[in-house]
Amino acid sequence: MASIPFEPLFIYIGSKSALILSDEEKILIQNTFKSKHLRKKQYLLEEGDICRYMSFIVKGSGRMYSVNEKGQEHTIRFAIENWWLGDYESYNFHTTSLYNIEVLEDSEVLMIEQNKLQELRIAIPAIDIMVKEIDKKGIAATQKRVHSAISLSAEERYDNLIKSYPEFLNRFPQNMIASYLGISPETLSRIRKNILNK
Repeated sequence: MASIPFEPLFIYIGSKSALILSDEEKILIQNTFKSKHLRKKQYLLEEGDICRYMSFIVKGSGRMYSVNEKGQEHTIRFAIENWWLGDYESYNFHTTSLYNIEVLEDSEVLMIEQNKLQELRIAIPAIDIMVKEIDKKGIAATQKRVHSAISLSAEERYDNLIKSYPEFLNRFPQNMIASYLGISPETLSRIRKNILNK
């Protein structure tokens, strides 16, 4: 099986840190991350397990979701190329996860354990800056998502989604997008029809 390229990760680290990785740093990163090929519908994490790895998506997509007692799925987040996917709480605090993480297309990911990431943060300044940037943006995104869930109408939430992440509409099934927005597939279908008829 072909090896997974690290160049997208190197570019990502550079863009987040504004630093250029040395050849030695690149080798250290390559020796620390694990690469994995996943087939569509394979799981990176299952509810009740501890999230041992944070995964950088080189190719493909995935989602994190929970299932309630009625069997309904609630999509917490999506991820596509150059995004990270993992349960941050479980990963950082070694608690059992409430979520499932599955890939939605054949995917290639680069995975890192929490203790290995801490070692890289000490050894490579660019990684430390990258993690701080991800944390800052993650907090802001979570605030926006909570505000959206409690303050905006279904139409406004959908409008926000298509403005922020238009690529989601082509990558993910309508029922998953509805679940992400906290609405029924029927409501989403009605909203989309209304937009087309305007």
